[in-house]
Amino acid sequence: MVLRKQGLPGWLDPVVRVVETVQPRQLSRFLPPQDGAGRQSAVLVLFGEGERGPELLLMERAGSLRSHAGQPSFPGGALDPEDGDPQGDGPLRAALREAEEETGLDPSGVQLFGVLPTLYIPVSGFVVTSVLGWWREPSPVGVVDPNETARVFTVPVADLTDPANRATTVHPSGHRGPAFLVESALVWGFTAGVIDRLLHFAGWERPWDREKQVPLDWRS
Repeated sequence: MVLRKQGLPGWLDPVVRVVETVQPRQLSRFLPPQDGAGRQSAVLVLFGEGERGPELLLMERAGSLRSHAGQPSFPGGALDPEDGDPQGDGPLRAALREAEEETGLDPSGVQLFGVLPTLYIPVSGFVVTSVLGWWREPSPVGVVDPNETARVFTVPVADLTDPANRATTVHPSGHRGPAFLVESALVWGFTAGVIDRLLHFAGWERPWDREKQVPLDWRS
């Protein structure tokens, strides 16, 4: 498992610079507990190129899952012992393995090129490493196990940067965060936070109305 930046399309250069320079607290105020608590996990932030240009691969989690049920997300999940060292290349293996299990993605067509600082999801206790990849050789994707995944879809980066598709979610607890209304889905929470920061630091963000709110309920 290696990270390789050679041969990437030029439009990914700003994302590569984000990987090289971004600091943990520039991504989130929720950082991994210093005592090592939390379940190690990884997600695959996979950039491809579709009919409308650069795009991201997302999935919608099944509504029956215990954690983050029904939420759009990056493919990913907890590290298994066979994935290896969580502080080494374990997250790389886990991100590709989970993506294959959840979406049918062929890992051999993916070039991994970076890893973002590890973050924490307090509500579920996951310590998450975001692994960035280039979909060098696209393969068919779709729902593999309906018990885990409701649907698999791609979102053009142009739609994610469109101010009309951006909003702020407001949870009854008072927590506010970025959201994207794309592909008949509300992308929010950890996934939206990572996308928001990538767009911002890559210089792709366009001015949007941060007062446009989407309320969430207690089940979210």
